[in-house]
Amino acid sequence: MVTKILKNGRGKILLPWFQLPSVGMKLVKSGVEIGNSEVEYIDSENLNDVEDVDMILKTLLAGLDSKDWVLVCESLNNVRRLSIFHKEVMHDMLENVISLVVKSLKNPRSAVCKTAIMTSADIFSAYSDHIIDSLDPLLVQLLLKSSQDKRFVCEAAERALMVMTTWVSPILLLPKLQPYLKNRNPRIRAKASMFFSRSVPRLGVDGIKAYGIDKLIQIAASQLSDQLPVSREAARTLLLELQTVYEKSHLDAPTTVSECSEIGSWEHFCQSKLSPLSAQAVLRVTNIAREGLVLGS
Repeated sequence: MVTKILKNGRGKILLPWFQLPSVGMKLVKSGVEIGNSEVEYIDSENLNDVEDVDMILKTLLAGLDSKDWVLVCESLNNVRRLSIFHKEVMHDMLENVISLVVKSLKNPRSAVCKTAIMTSADIFSAYSDHIIDSLDPLLVQLLLKSSQDKRFVCEAAERALMVMTTWVSPILLLPKLQPYLKNRNPRIRAKASMFFSRSVPRLGVDGIKAYGIDKLIQIAASQLSDQLPVSREAARTLLLELQTVYEKSHLDAPTTVSECSEIGSWEHFCQSKLSPLSAQAVLRVTNIAREGLVLGS
């Protein structure tokens, strides 16, 4: 019988190879020594349905809270499978499930952390706005993980945040993201800026106007001076979107009277809502972009 030695929180356990978890993750021989193991992560579309929903539900929370990291990973993947195939059965326990997923996101073991990140993405796509009241602890951990140096964890967290901006309504998500635009950690600010900028266009023209172009332009202007290029680029992207929306909403403004036209211009709007220095910076960005479009046409 082939066996594999696995470490858990209590020391080492010896498992038959055929008993190792195979859904959502696989522990395979590294080819170096029998005590090493690697985790194979399975994409959502390749996950299989659970065989016994009731049994999985009965043991789910205990498995997520286990000190055995192998069992935790298996339970996380069961959350993924339930989210995909039976999302209605987890509604009543979703808050507790998310709390334990957050616990796994904090786990120093990369296999547990990445599996929890993938679980977060599946929760976002399955439950969308239903998770908004439990989003804060998930969001802060995903922003932290997307800002770290461990590349495969960082990339997985970015993908999960991308799923979040796709499935969670922007009108609910933007207020959750906004505080992180002023976080002391510049990397977290940068990631928050990226996904804030990505969420705004999903509001649509009417939604942006309702949310407040003046509020959004002030947010974007403050990010233009951030120390990281990612934040500044996100701010530029957002400003161009806001300029487009603003000018579309003023197409019916009078153009025959120069004074009225000037008052309704993008330049006047920026100068009326921002400090002189901020307005100058915003107009420089949007004018350069416009000149580039003219030259390229």
